[in-house]
Amino acid sequence: MALMFKSNIDRPDWWRRELNKYVPDLEVRIWPDIGDPDEIEYALCWKMPHGELAKFRNLRAIYSLGAGVDHLLADPDFPRHLPFSRVVDPNLTGRMTEYVVQHVLNHHRFCHAYDAQQREHVWKEHFAPFATERKVGILGMGELGSGAARALQFLGFDVAGWSKSLKNIDGVTSFFGDDQLKAFLARTEILVCLLPLTPETENILNRDLFAKLPEGAGIINAGRGPHLVDEDLIPALDSGQLSAATLDVFRTEPLPADHPFWSHPKIRITPHVASISDPASVARLVAENIIRTKNGEPLLNAVDVNKGY
Repeated sequence: MALMFKSNIDRPDWWRRELNKYVPDLEVRIWPDIGDPDEIEYALCWKMPHGELAKFRNLRAIYSLGAGVDHLLADPDFPRHLPFSRVVDPNLTGRMTEYVVQHVLNHHRFCHAYDAQQREHVWKEHFAPFATERKVGILGMGELGSGAARALQFLGFDVAGWSKSLKNIDGVTSFFGDDQLKAFLARTEILVCLLPLTPETENILNRDLFAKLPEGAGIINAGRGPHLVDEDLIPALDSGQLSAATLDVFRTEPLPADHPFWSHPKIRITPHVASISDPASVARLVAENIIRTKNGEPLLNAVDVNKGY
C-alpha cells in the first residue's frame, strides 16, 4: 500500500513519520521519487504539476494537503471521478484565526501608519475607535471564515460575513448572495478575504469592489492570490480609497523580487504563512480517510468538484 506525497514545504521525513504512526504499513513515497506509478493507491499533495495525477492508474483517492483545492482542480487532467478530500482541522482553523485577528488589529490600531511614521521619524497620534465601533467584514464564511468571525466578535468588533448562502453565527451579521454584496461592502471598514478560489471568486478584489468600500478601508487577503487584481490595488491605495493592505497570497509565489508590492509603504507582505497544515493533525485525518477509502465509505471533508470546495 503506497501513498504519493508532495508538499510545498521541505519536511518529508516529518510527514512520513506522522503518517506511519497511524498507518504503519503505508509506504510513503515522496514525489518525484515514487518508483512504479502503478503501485500508488493514494495521493496526499499540494500543487501537483498538471497531468501528474492522471499517470497513477491505480489511484483510489486524492487528499489535498490544505483547506483549498483550486491548486488541484486547475489541472485539466485531474481525475475528477476519484474520492477527493481537503483538510478541515481545528489547528488549521486556529492558525488562520490567529493571523486574521493579528492583522485586523494592525489595521484597527493604524500600525501601517505608525510603521511609515517610524521610518520618517514622525511623532503623530492616530486614535482608533472602540472595537464595537469598528466594522469588520469577512468574505467567505466556511470553516476558516467562521472561526475568524467568532474570534473577532468575541473581541468586540462589529463583524459581518458574506457567503453564497445564509450563515447563522451568534453576534455576526450574515449577508449572502450577489444581491447583498454591495450592502456588505458599504458597511465594511476592514475587509478580510477568505473565499475559496472558483471562477466566480477569481478577480473579486478589484477596483469596482474597492470603490464600494468606505473611503480609507483596509483589506486583508489570506484567501488566494488570484482573488486580487494586482494592478488595481496600488491605485486604490495611492488615491486613499484604501488605507492599507495585508497580503499573504499572490498570483506568483514566491512573489517576484521586482514586484511593486514589495516596496509600497501601505502594503504588508507575509509569505503564505497565514495557516500551514500541521503533520500531526493532518496525518490523523488522512489515516481515517484511507480506512474509509478501503471500506468504500464516504470521505471526511469530501470535496464537490463541481462547486470547487
